[in-house]
Amino acid sequence: MKHTTVLISGAGIAGPALAFWLARYGCDVTVVERAPQLRPGGQAVDFKGATHRTVLERMGLLDAVRARQTGGRDQTIVDEHGRPLAVIPGEFTGGDIEIGRGELAALLHARTAGACEYRFGDSVTSLTETAGRVHVTFAGSAPAGFDLVVGADGIHSNIRRLAFGPEPDYVTFLGHYYALVDGLTADGGREDEAFMYNEPGRMVATGGPKAPAFFVFRSPQLQYDRYDPQAAKRILRGAYSGGRWRIPELLDRLDAADDVYLDSISRVQVPAYSKGRVVLLGDAGYGNTLGGFGTGLAVVGAYVLAGELRAAGGDFRTAFAAYEAAFRGYAKVSRQGSAGPFLAPPSALRIAMRNWTFQSRWLLRMMLKLTDRYATGIELKQY
Repeated sequence: MKHTTVLISGAGIAGPALAFWLARYGCDVTVVERAPQLRPGGQAVDFKGATHRTVLERMGLLDAVRARQTGGRDQTIVDEHGRPLAVIPGEFTGGDIEIGRGELAALLHARTAGACEYRFGDSVTSLTETAGRVHVTFAGSAPAGFDLVVGADGIHSNIRRLAFGPEPDYVTFLGHYYALVDGLTADGGREDEAFMYNEPGRMVATGGPKAPAFFVFRSPQLQYDRYDPQAAKRILRGAYSGGRWRIPELLDRLDAADDVYLDSISRVQVPAYSKGRVVLLGDAGYGNTLGGFGTGLAVVGAYVLAGELRAAGGDFRTAFAAYEAAFRGYAKVSRQGSAGPFLAPPSALRIAMRNWTFQSRWLLRMMLKLTDRYATGIELKQY
């Protein structure tokens, strides 16, 4: 694999995790990222079970991640008057190790920046595969050729669109949207308090490490500019109009919010993770449905993809087939259901039933066991 040239699109979690392994195996890696810099903040992410911990340990990152962990915090479900209804334990929301997404991205970047080239504020505009390479043009830099191209650029993957086809062919909207808002607290709320409130078809959570404010709501599919925070604010105001509890105060503070990210809860399904010399990793290939497995799938997927490339001696056809065979079953958790109806149940009865699952120790233990089974459902090779 020495001096194999690899272009990775996406500098979130999946891309730098793959860059880490490929650089270690001798590849010449370039990471291109549309954003002008690493994105700080964002929702806290978590790792679950022995498989996730093993990969972090083999990367030499486990101690660093633990040193920066937020610590899973219990979250209290309340009614419109703020009265407690149930408690979601931190072990359910935070897994074994929880860390801020921005902190994890910064760790991965720090471990790879010396060995890889990062191009921020740039993006791929075309891919043309020849007999031996992929010719790539960019929005802000000169064209170049690469042996392999990796789409690690999320559910709305630009690489998948260019190499596989239009997004609607592979992305299915699941009827809900979610929003993360930094720098937003309700009047009288403290950042160290974690609350969750529901009305039929919509949820808002405040405080805690996941995000200062987290929204999930039912909606028909919307057309809007994902990069326009003002559009996101308008949509949130409409979706939560007339809401009770602290919702009016949160909406009043939206204008002063530091950062707003709004996106759909969707499922990505591709017939194969690769096409020619182009391969998909993370949400671009097996987009999570907000079920809490996205980061683990990205980091384990990076380990498997890089390892199979090494095992195949750079024979990408053999490696991509082995990656597909080893990983598709493990990634099935991203194809099962959606967190939308669980977080924002459609009726008062469904809300009450959801709350009851956290009042029953037996049901909670069953959910935690199921989570652990999904997280550890792959045999890790020692590449």
